[in-house]
Amino acid sequence: MKIAIASDHAGFEMKEDLCTFLRSEGYEVKDFGTNSLDSCDYPDYAHPLAESVEKGESQFGVVICGSGNGVCMTVNKHAGIRGALVWNEELADLARRHNNANVLCLPARYITLEEGRALTWHFLHAGFEGGRHEKRIEKIAVKENA
Repeated sequence: MKIAIASDHAGFEMKEDLCTFLRSEGYEVKDFGTNSLDSCDYPDYAHPLAESVEKGESQFGVVICGSGNGVCMTVNKHAGIRGALVWNEELADLARRHNNANVLCLPARYITLEEGRALTWHFLHAGFEGGRHEKRIEKIAVKENA
């Protein structure tokens, strides 16, 4: 399975840690950057990641910034993306099981590297329940006026 990952400077250390973790778990990782601690703009990395997930080139995405909010807002501008801001294991599970989230958004300044690995593991191992949740997911995308 291919996982896309991206961060800004605030999430760089966590992104690097998660790349190593994901590869050790057997995932193929597509790293969209950033590639240093130099200040940068998160949309420059979050948009290409979202496009990769939308096109099916990556099955899931993980985006990281200081609060998780900026990257989450950015990826959710894409119609095919359901990005979820997560800071505990229950939210990681529910994001997948109930919301069929396909991008995990992490707040690097509010969780540890160990928590980042645990949240990513939970997100990737929880499956969508479907059923009553399916009709809700179908209502998320904004419909164009005819």
